[in-house]
Amino acid sequence: MSVVVDSSVLVAALADAGPNGVWAEEVLSRGSLHAPELARVEATNILRRLELAKQLTTAEANAAHEDLMQLDLELFSFEPFAVRIWELRHTVTSYDAWYVAVAEALRLPLATLDGRLSRAKGVACKFLTRP
Repeated sequence: MSVVVDSSVLVAALADAGPNGVWAEEVLSRGSLHAPELARVEATNILRRLELAKQLTTAEANAAHEDLMQLDLELFSFEPFAVRIWELRHTVTSYDAWYVAVAEALRLPLATLDGRLSRAKGVACKFLTRP
């Protein structure tokens, strides 16, 4: 199954050994993965924060970052989605709107661990969330 993945799912799959990580790994193994170009940058920043907070060792953060860069992600640039991202400005952040816009355009579910995003009003995509 093809899916759009956000950075919360990417990081969980690469760096979380708990239930979120197990679920996220399953999502990544299902089929083709799609995301805005922003996804790797956001995930890199989250890994940085986790390392600085001592929630990941340097070795764990480095390994997760290497794995992130090896993921087979089809990435989408901003410009084709700019109008829809702007339309969603009162509902979600521009960053989240980019994920939503990609999912809407591809007619794919958006996998996320972000509860607030998955409950957002006015979006036309379906969400894939951890049960």
